[in-house]
Amino acid sequence: MLVAFNMPPSATYFNQALAMLGWGGWMVLSATGVPDRSAPRPRDASAAFPALALLLGAALLAPIWTGLPWALALSNAALLAAAGLAATFGADTRRVGKGSYVFTAFCIALVLAGMFSCAIGIVQVYAPGLSDGDWIARTSVDGRAVGNLRQPNHLCSLLLWAIVAVIWLGEARVMRRGIALSLAALMLFVVVLSGSRSGVVGAVMLALWGLLDSRLKRPSRVALLLAPVAYGLFWLGASAWAQHSQHVFGGAGRFSGGGDISSSRFGIWSNTFDLIRAYPWVGVGFGEFNFAWSLTEFPDRPVAFFDHTHNLPLQFAVELGLPLATLVLALLGWALWCAVRNCRRRADQTQPISPQRAALVMVLLVLVHSLLEYPLWYAYFLLPAAFAFGVCLGSQPVWGGSPGERTSVPQRHFGLFQAASLALMLGAAFSLYDYLRVVVIFAPPDNAAPLNERITVGQRSVFFSHHADYAAATTSADPAIALQAAQRAAHYLLDTRLMKAWANALQATGDTERAKYVAQRLKEFRNIQSEGYFAPCNDPALKDVEKPYQCFAPLRKFTFEDFR
Repeated sequence: MLVAFNMPPSATYFNQALAMLGWGGWMVLSATGVPDRSAPRPRDASAAFPALALLLGAALLAPIWTGLPWALALSNAALLAAAGLAATFGADTRRVGKGSYVFTAFCIALVLAGMFSCAIGIVQVYAPGLSDGDWIARTSVDGRAVGNLRQPNHLCSLLLWAIVAVIWLGEARVMRRGIALSLAALMLFVVVLSGSRSGVVGAVMLALWGLLDSRLKRPSRVALLLAPVAYGLFWLGASAWAQHSQHVFGGAGRFSGGGDISSSRFGIWSNTFDLIRAYPWVGVGFGEFNFAWSLTEFPDRPVAFFDHTHNLPLQFAVELGLPLATLVLALLGWALWCAVRNCRRRADQTQPISPQRAALVMVLLVLVHSLLEYPLWYAYFLLPAAFAFGVCLGSQPVWGGSPGERTSVPQRHFGLFQAASLALMLGAAFSLYDYLRVVVIFAPPDNAAPLNERITVGQRSVFFSHHADYAAATTSADPAIALQAAQRAAHYLLDTRLMKAWANALQATGDTERAKYVAQRLKEFRNIQSEGYFAPCNDPALKDVEKPYQCFAPLRKFTFEDFR
């Protein structure tokens, strides 16, 4: 979450790869100890894993069922498998009495990430000239903190997690409570600087935690209850300081009545409901929302290129179909209820404070965020969330004295677990090598091979061949090559450049009707980058017979399924 350096084509890849590598290494090192066959099995965790298994199966069947490129299917499957591993880790460490010890380490890491992100966010807002792009990412929105995650809402979620972590560390006496509360206040201030509206919801949820959790000490409860008040005061202070110093505070108008307060979410949700009504039983296919939405007629569609519905239940419903989505959500809902039930159980007040309630707050925060965004599609949010969920679902721990006391589950179990964690590390390391095969396409070194050779090498990538296909589709002079590459790259993200290249390739290979259809779908986005493409259509000097294909609607009716 702290790496700013990136190489095209992905600005988030290094953070995600390091998250996978780091979690794999941490799980390998933590899963050690002597056999202990007396520890109970985590029965409550059982509901979450069938849901993950169903999603994993849908991801692996997608290339056969819908034609999703294997590179995308394998990437999705690897991420889901890693999430299952992290959830197992959280559940098992709790049931053998290492939950407090491991959760403490997890919280310390979150607090460190939060503190560094606070420093980065303050620089981005008050000294943006110091953002070099390699150590401190440049903010994408003037006057708003984005951290090195490059998205205000992602920074907001990270800092809300860090606030929960620092409060728990104060309660567990790992950190002095005064220091913990001061750090929490600093993090809440930078949440305000992010200008993310989810920060308001997060502040309210922190207050609810303080209201409902009677095990928290009075200073922590009062601080949490005052979180919304502190948020409001920080907001007023940041706005007043911006006016006084003629500085930009990008969040100042985020709650004004002007503009689209939903950031086009209402529009994309409306389109999603239309797709669900059209494909209620089997959905449009796992990972295929952008493909289906972009190639379905929506005259009043949002103009941004959405690759996600920005709502987790809707994402499942539109891609998996209502029956399977309902089953997955029911299983996850039952697992969440089990987590809540575990947190309500009375604990022995003489023993160390249980991490379950703090972990549950983290899970609820990211779930609420997932109703408006898609943080769980990023490894650096999915793996911590899965671990926290596992902590909530673990059976009653067998406390072994101090939080740092070493106990363990059966050696055979952790032998398999360590092998899986090591495989995660090796897979992440391989993905770094694999990613560099497509980096050279977009950022060639000195004396690089010709572009077509670099593209050919990139198309052999296991996880990232779609990036090479995008390059082939948008640069190849051979219409047949461009067409084949575009048909594969379209399953990742359709944008202006790719849609124009795809339509031109269809036209050049004689498929004029499909070319017209793709062009008309591009026209619906009303994108400034396509104005030149459609300029001849509005030229009064041209007769209809002289106008290019993109100026006319197709004579046949198509659906997105006709382009697989």
